[in-house]
Amino acid sequence: MEIVLATGNKHKKEELAEILHPHSVLVPSDIDVRFDFPETGSTYLENAYGKAEHLFGMIGRPVISDDSGLSVPSLGGDPGVYSARYGAEPDGKRLQAAERNRYLLENMTAVTDRRAFFVCCMVLILEEYRFFVAEETVHGEITHESAGTGGFGYDPVFSLPEWGKTIAELPEGEKNKISHRGKAGLRIKQIIDLLEA
Repeated sequence: MEIVLATGNKHKKEELAEILHPHSVLVPSDIDVRFDFPETGSTYLENAYGKAEHLFGMIGRPVISDDSGLSVPSLGGDPGVYSARYGAEPDGKRLQAAERNRYLLENMTAVTDRRAFFVCCMVLILEEYRFFVAEETVHGEITHESAGTGGFGYDPVFSLPEWGKTIAELPEGEKNKISHRGKAGLRIKQIIDLLEA
């Protein structure tokens, strides 16, 4: 199946293409479509479904989208659904990933409970009124400093105690088996495989 991913993020495309293989993953720019959707929902599902529905309405073919974020209970669940906008400037300018990670670590300087979890909500729309949802999590801890060059977003500051590494230090294939996006993507792949069987 050929699926269009509702994002302009090349990292997500590469990651999801590996997870959904042998299905083909495109992004809107691959089919000359300009796509932008403001993530103003208060839940991961609102944002993921909103993006998928908007893109499906534009192209009328199978689409997939996700919304994901990092929650730290000791920070009251922040950054949560606002993970991409965490630490944004008053004028709305967003921080780059490395800046967001530094901002998070600064906010946790005196925090001893460093437990955290990632959430990923993924939506597949095949036809109008025909869609599937998978939401998965992965639990770990926030490190005291960034480590690793793989992955993206908060991966360099999210440690998996059982591995003794951050997600950014894992080989891509291993990350896709255990990450929140990897687990949600595998659930969606199972659905697609069943539909095509």
